[in-house]
Amino acid sequence: MTPPLHLPYRLRAALLLTSSFLLLSCSKKVEVVEDIRPVRAMVVAPASFNALVELAGEIVPRYESRLGFRVGGKVVARRVEVGTQVSRGQILMQLDPRDFQLAQAQANAALSAAGSNMALAKAELDRYRELRQKNFVSQALLDAKEAAYKAALANNEQASAGLKVQANQNSYATLVADVDGVVTAIDAEAGQVVAPGVPVVRIAQTGDKEVRVSIPEDQADAVRHVTELKVRTWANQAVLMDGRLRELSPMADPATRTYTAKISIPKAGADVRLGMTATVSFATQSSQSAIRVPLTALFNDKNTTSVWVVENNVVKLVPIQVAGAMGNEILLAGGVNAGQTIVTAGVNLLRPGQKVKLLGQELVASPAPVKAVAEAGK
Repeated sequence: MTPPLHLPYRLRAALLLTSSFLLLSCSKKVEVVEDIRPVRAMVVAPASFNALVELAGEIVPRYESRLGFRVGGKVVARRVEVGTQVSRGQILMQLDPRDFQLAQAQANAALSAAGSNMALAKAELDRYRELRQKNFVSQALLDAKEAAYKAALANNEQASAGLKVQANQNSYATLVADVDGVVTAIDAEAGQVVAPGVPVVRIAQTGDKEVRVSIPEDQADAVRHVTELKVRTWANQAVLMDGRLRELSPMADPATRTYTAKISIPKAGADVRLGMTATVSFATQSSQSAIRVPLTALFNDKNTTSVWVVENNVVKLVPIQVAGAMGNEILLAGGVNAGQTIVTAGVNLLRPGQKVKLLGQELVASPAPVKAVAEAGK
């Protein structure tokens, strides 16, 4: 504050001096506080890891029969629906039997005629044998009658076999189940003309069930040596069932480039129904070691993925190369070396050159298997 000019010079000087002492006595010294941010960190180290592979598949029957008529004809009746439980010998479909009945009647008539001819030939043979004994006929004539009888006998046997064939053809007009199971598909309807051998009904045996999955190329060799397979259904994921590799296709699918595998489920219960979605899981041991860091350690800046490396309690930003993801962890292909300390939490609050205080520091050890999910077409 400046004294008024009308005051005497000495009085103004005294007032200025007093004001200066008052200002000096009221001011305080400002302390500079250094910004040290607490963070969580870990020391990275290479370690081997197990990968838990999960493959999606479908519950299918191990045995499925594709039944068709052994003769051709017009379907006149269908006795089952999709999902019908059938037993062995139960009627499934029927063809029009009239043509087969007429053919059987024709064969029966042919057998009767052959029988009559055989009886006549036998009577003549007996009569000529008596005449030959009395030397009334020549031996050549007797030989001719014997040949005629043998021909009639053969014709009778042929007619008998023809009748049996026609009887079988008539029975083939009725399609019956060959096993106990459930109808999974129907490929013909009443009024349709079908050819011999064309499948018209599919029946799956409900006893043995398995999971059909598609194995990626990089897992095809590993699954052959897996000793423990676990299966669970989407409807009941809490229940794990033991599985066993029963079949692995030697050739990849040309469209998906995957190998079809069938995993049997010996202890599948009644609640495991055909067509359900199932997941097959198995663990594979990696032959290589890698540095893994949690997802929370990554810092994205200008389309570059980096981590904060701590050296002498000061952080610096180091770009990294990501090799892949394993669940909630990232595999690093380069950027950091074993033994370095990186920040795992609070990465978005740091700046280069900032001092930090480590709250928690741990060494990367061999952890429990990490889940790597591989989905395949059903």
